[in-house]
Amino acid sequence: MRLSRSPTIQTLAVFLVVFALRSALRFVSPFLATSLFVLAPPVVVHPWALPLSVYAHHNVPHLVSNAVALLFAGLLVERVTTTLRFHAYFLAVGMLAGVAQIWVTGLFSPTVPGVLGASGAVFGLFGYLLAGNPVADAVLGRLRLSRRAQLAALFVLAFLATATTAAPGVALLAHFTGFAVGLIAGRFRILRTETQATNNDRPV
Repeated sequence: MRLSRSPTIQTLAVFLVVFALRSALRFVSPFLATSLFVLAPPVVVHPWALPLSVYAHHNVPHLVSNAVALLFAGLLVERVTTTLRFHAYFLAVGMLAGVAQIWVTGLFSPTVPGVLGASGAVFGLFGYLLAGNPVADAVLGRLRLSRRAQLAALFVLAFLATATTAAPGVALLAHFTGFAVGLIAGRFRILRTETQATNNDRPV
């Protein structure tokens, strides 16, 4: 596969373009740099920030950490899906994670900090990898858990994975949401194409 056709590499390219644009705007107009790329309540005031915030990053370390994590998870996930599904999934999970972060935070605090970054979407990729593989099927099959018990186990796993990233300023709710959605999506194989499903069902 050519690098230009890799949805992971394409997403990294978007990261870089958005980071360069936001960095330039911060010198020209800090207000635009915030209103365009930082997701903050109420979302309807700046709806364009909902998708743009997924690809924006605060600084170079923030960008590099998400880029490295994306490479690890993205290059594996893209092997089982199409480019369109990959991008749609990444964007949808990222937006959902961002909304969850500001909505839940707003329930407990009148002041809600803005959110930006792809960590929620990247956690969604890792969650998909963890739940959508044959090893997970074998383990859950042997445990013979009910559907509710499986769901509860997935949310406990999401909580534990989120706890490992706890640090000041980290959007933990976004991480939890992304990972939980990824686990559920992985169990249902929502990114798998019909052709891949047919091939996987063939006897060997």
